[in-house]
Amino acid sequence: MFILKADNLSMEIGGKTLFKNVSIEVKDREKVALIGENGVGKTTLLKGLLGLISFQSGTVNLGIDKKEIGYMVQDNQINNDLNVIDWVTADHPNAVIKKELEKISSLLKEKPTNETLVNQYNAQLQKYLDHNGFEWEIEVEKMLTQLKVPNDLWNIPFSSLSGGQKTRVKLTKIMLNSPKFIILDEPTNHLDIESITWLENWLKQFKGSVLFISHEREFIDHVANYTYELSPDGIKKYDGGYSSYKEQKHLEQITEQRKIEKQEQERKKLLETISQYKQWYDKANAKASVRNPYAQKKLANQAKKFKVKERELERLEKNKINKPVESKKIETNLVSSEFSARKMIDISDISFSYGERKILDNVSLQINRGDRIAVVGTNGSGKTTLLKLMSGIIQPNSGSVLRNPQLKIGHFFQELDNLNLDNTILDEILTIPHMNMSDARTILACFLFRREDVYKKIETLSMGEKCRVAFVKLYFSNANLLILDEPTNYFDIPTREIIENALVEYPGAIVIVAHDPYLLRKVANKVVSLKNGKVSIFPGGYKEWENYENLSNVKQEITNKLEQLQLQYVQLITEETTEDGTQEQDKLIKIQKLKEQIAELKKKLNN
Repeated sequence: MFILKADNLSMEIGGKTLFKNVSIEVKDREKVALIGENGVGKTTLLKGLLGLISFQSGTVNLGIDKKEIGYMVQDNQINNDLNVIDWVTADHPNAVIKKELEKISSLLKEKPTNETLVNQYNAQLQKYLDHNGFEWEIEVEKMLTQLKVPNDLWNIPFSSLSGGQKTRVKLTKIMLNSPKFIILDEPTNHLDIESITWLENWLKQFKGSVLFISHEREFIDHVANYTYELSPDGIKKYDGGYSSYKEQKHLEQITEQRKIEKQEQERKKLLETISQYKQWYDKANAKASVRNPYAQKKLANQAKKFKVKERELERLEKNKINKPVESKKIETNLVSSEFSARKMIDISDISFSYGERKILDNVSLQINRGDRIAVVGTNGSGKTTLLKLMSGIIQPNSGSVLRNPQLKIGHFFQELDNLNLDNTILDEILTIPHMNMSDARTILACFLFRREDVYKKIETLSMGEKCRVAFVKLYFSNANLLILDEPTNYFDIPTREIIENALVEYPGAIVIVAHDPYLLRKVANKVVSLKNGKVSIFPGGYKEWENYENLSNVKQEITNKLEQLQLQYVQLITEETTEDGTQEQDKLIKIQKLKEQIAELKKKLNN
């Protein structure tokens, strides 16, 4: 059964075609990812599918009622000052009835004997009962609890929630309408890894269908059954998540390259044949006499062969497969500021608090030449605070941060703040010391600013484009330590992969906070984990750290289970024996089973 089926959609904005030839289908219980470069029209496509805007051409058919669709936008600015309960229920019909009931109830307190008000209250109460209002209130609270929104958050303003909390509340609002189909536009924005993992698991367990936009490759891998790639010329469907998409895309490129090579061979062969036929024709023409019918016939045959091959060449050229545009690689000689010492930053016993709230507690850490450190932890654990302390943007309440005199730090968000909005992109890059026009154009092309794009003013750019410019400036700033706080948040997947490759080639040290496991696996050679104000250091790459953490979690689960079984074992063997032989026999069997289970768990722990 199909949930959504759209055919031959096209969209124009300001007379310019955004995309065309778009056909997409979502079936029952499918989880479908939508990817594509920033600006290609992914959000616009979703809005069109929902009927919020109109397409220039094409058809959209739904296999369910429109009321059974839930939609979660990136940033909802409506009613943000409402508390969580009121925000969740704001659009529900029962909320309107309840609000009127509360209004009449308030008036009754002032005039308790007013017969008109009493009648109005009774009528409104009956209406609320008819709509199962009190059961609905319980359902709202139950849903918030199920989606891990604790009740101490229910009466605070929605605007004061963290990114992960807002996502859970938004999902609650959607789920109260029991949707069969959910459409999500970048639901992982501003979520920490723990919240992203929670959302992955929730979506996988959701019984309906999901269509979502995401730039988080790991999230797509874990959730999507299918991936659609949107481009200006259409859309293409791939089985599986992002990794599967990449494999299929790579095979397509190999197949396409072989077709191009085969076509080029055919073209060369045709050109050689045409050249040979032309020579034969010219010779035959020179010898032919109008009085010699045989010669004239031979000349006509040569002309016919010549024309047939020319037509074949025309058809080949008409159906020529264009070579795909290859992504440019950064070839400019990149030199970071000289750093001969081993130790760059020495952090010793630092503590930091915001008011009464302690963020870091007696943290010690060294950053050395060659380090590529991933800083990980949940939202609010102090990752950004630690980076600011390293940079000297803020000072610790106690302890010391010593920086080597040779150290030159490049901080991502400082570069973003320092962009000159009146400059063009090209002018801004030319402010980098020793940067020339040729290198600037090459570098900008590497970071997807091509042709006339380089003349756009900074003030007209999207947040993602500004971040790209800021990253280029930072990358070529001659810094020997880059401190990066969520550098890829506003980047699409192609840009993220460019940034990853650039960071791999970077000759200096790096400290990075990111929620993108793909990026951290590629870049990090050390992991600093923050929890409860304390730091633990893992001397290996991010992938090794993930394996270590997973193993630690498994061992903790085994340890917990082992403790429970050992407690049961102690309780059984210390119980007083009874004279009932059957009960005693049952007890011995239970003890033996517990001993076997305990032995098995101990064996797992030792392995």
